[in-house]
Amino acid sequence: MKNKKTLVLGASAKPEKHAYKAITMLVEKGHSVLAIGQNAGEVAGIKIQTKAIPLKNIDTITLYLNPARQKDYYNYIVETKPKRVLFNPGTENPEFYQLLELNNIKSEVACTLVLLTTNRY
Repeated sequence: MKNKKTLVLGASAKPEKHAYKAITMLVEKGHSVLAIGQNAGEVAGIKIQTKAIPLKNIDTITLYLNPARQKDYYNYIVETKPKRVLFNPGTENPEFYQLLELNNIKSEVACTLVLLTTNRY
């Protein structure tokens, strides 16, 4: 399986949150994980950054931010140039899909946990 360097945006150190579960599962499946969230913390050995740090060679950005909170990250995500952006349930954002498409970035409405569980990540 290919390691897909993944940024979890909207990361949380709260075990009941889907972003927490996604980080844990990505690590278990051998992917390199970076995490940015509102609050610092650590999940599965991954430190959650609270600021948007410049990144390179990102395969996937998986979103756990509602559309209103995504706006602050539009430029950051486009400048990061990931191969794809995953919109998890509750993060769907047609306005952002168009912006990503204009920048040749694939957007996918899918649940990261389901993709990982079914080996389609």
